[in-house]
Amino acid sequence: MRVGVPKEVKDHEYRVGMIPAGVHALATAGHEVLVQAGAGGGSGIPDEQYQRAGARIAPDAATVWGEAEMVVKVKEPIASEYGLMLPGQILFTFLHLAPLPELTDALLERQVTGIAYETITDAQGRLPLLTPMSEVAGRMAVVVGASYLQKFLGGRGTLLAGVPGVPPGDVVIIGGGIVGINSAKMALGLGARVTVLEANLERMRYLDDVFHGTLTTLASNHHNLLASLHRADLLIGAVLIPGRSAPKLVSRAMLKEMKEGAVVVDVAVDQGGCFETTRPTTHSDPVYTVDGVVHYCVANMPGAVPRTSTFALVNATLPYALALANKRVRQAVLDDPGLFAGVNTYAGEITSQPVAESQGRPCRELRELL
Repeated sequence: MRVGVPKEVKDHEYRVGMIPAGVHALATAGHEVLVQAGAGGGSGIPDEQYQRAGARIAPDAATVWGEAEMVVKVKEPIASEYGLMLPGQILFTFLHLAPLPELTDALLERQVTGIAYETITDAQGRLPLLTPMSEVAGRMAVVVGASYLQKFLGGRGTLLAGVPGVPPGDVVIIGGGIVGINSAKMALGLGARVTVLEANLERMRYLDDVFHGTLTTLASNHHNLLASLHRADLLIGAVLIPGRSAPKLVSRAMLKEMKEGAVVVDVAVDQGGCFETTRPTTHSDPVYTVDGVVHYCVANMPGAVPRTSTFALVNATLPYALALANKRVRQAVLDDPGLFAGVNTYAGEITSQPVAESQGRPCRELRELL
């Protein structure tokens, strides 16, 4: 199979979909890898390293998309890339289709096989390709939140760690999954007081055990959430329902209960966000203020730390890319139920029930199409 790796074009997106070790693995297995010139530069990977691993360097994105049978990316295509997609092409990347009907239309019109990192599962029902980026985003959420609490950046002027004689700041995290647990690690490490709201009682017990009671867990309901918002200096949205749009758990009216200059970081922005006031921002223009509350809603947070993020991501995605290249789509997904769950579009049809329901569209059973 000819595998293409284009340069990412989203605002300040410096990650890349393949590392030299991945190129070597694909080339050794008999596949051809085409990497766009400069694609790995933002992650500190020069073209020469890809060439030494066995890749061919393409001069531009049109060449990569025009020759590749499978395109391996990091972020979902944006409008400028829609016209580059070819009928029957495999697109292996983060898609986050639920809030993106225009991208869904493009994939269906071009009959692209869209395989989404974020809906692939493992034998335990976990999300192995989303996990590394959730770990990065969860840790980053506290770092950027703490930064924007500085007064000159619009925040309250609160140091999360506090100092002797002055109490630490309050960090409230909605969701105790991968993002939430990594945010909690960072916030506790800084010395903040941490509260995690979680709907699953077993998950709350787990968090209490692993953090030895150093954080507070609360059942996620309207009463507890409103009380937590009153005291929060930093609020982190860490809610995920795989494949679906995130639920709007914090309304604008609730947000008004927060302190002037408090900061909210909505890590769920890729799936539409869990705050009513969320709108996607970019690394170029990352924040805006609503009712005195600073919002950080960058849709590709891990892109700011590409060296770490690229290697963490490809460590997880490479085995699946190899399976798709070695077996082709039909056999690969039939052999692996987790990879089967990653197919969001196929032969001009939506094949992911959560995506279809989020967009109010019909869903076709993938097995029928195969």
